[in-house]
Amino acid sequence: MILYEYPFNERIRTYLRLEHLFLRLGTLLSREAALDHHFALTTIFEVMDVGARADLKSDVLKDLEKQKQILNNYRGNPAIAEGVLDKVVGQIESCFEALNAQSGKAGQSLTENDWLMSIRSRIGIPGGTCEFDLPGYFAWQHRSPSARQNDLHRWSTTLAPLAESIHLLLKMLRDSGSPQKVIAVGGQFQQNLPQGRTFQLLRLAIDPAQLMIPEISGNRLMVSIRLMRMYSDDKLHACQEDGAFELALCS
Repeated sequence: MILYEYPFNERIRTYLRLEHLFLRLGTLLSREAALDHHFALTTIFEVMDVGARADLKSDVLKDLEKQKQILNNYRGNPAIAEGVLDKVVGQIESCFEALNAQSGKAGQSLTENDWLMSIRSRIGIPGGTCEFDLPGYFAWQHRSPSARQNDLHRWSTTLAPLAESIHLLLKMLRDSGSPQKVIAVGGQFQQNLPQGRTFQLLRLAIDPAQLMIPEISGNRLMVSIRLMRMYSDDKLHACQEDGAFELALCS
């Protein structure tokens, strides 16, 4: 199954972008090629760009505190295992304390590294990191894989509290939704959202064998999904046949 996710607000959209970058960074850090480490460094800079939003840290801390309060309200419920509850609350508290202890925005300490910032200023320019532009960076790429990995791990450590907090919040959000099997008749599906409940994320799982690609749009009142298919002209065209998929709304 291919899983698509659609955020209903800008905050969750930012969380998903950061998660995407952190997953990419983890993959690239585990490799040894200099080119992979170049793109790992590029990813660190991208995280810093996304994390430059002034209220991001505040939003994450507020969401962690909100989730902690929600879970604490379940205490005393016979249907809830207190041990599991304590473990999750402990994870939230650990993420909150680690993130709150950091000063400034994501990767703030890295901005004090002039060598890294010289790379950052040119990495977005096509071919801007050639050896004649950044000989020091070119020499770094010729160091041993383990030496480069140690540097990258050291630089990315400052981003770890944010990564762990985003991962935990998105996991809890995803767990709040229950998948339902639905049919898009003639390739079209619409659903009115229940009033009095605020959804933050839509998750859609579809069998790749159907060769259908969902185009999702939505707001607090309605969700609309149109199934598309890629043809030989390299363009997406609307499907006319029925399509089945699983849909989950997470709040």
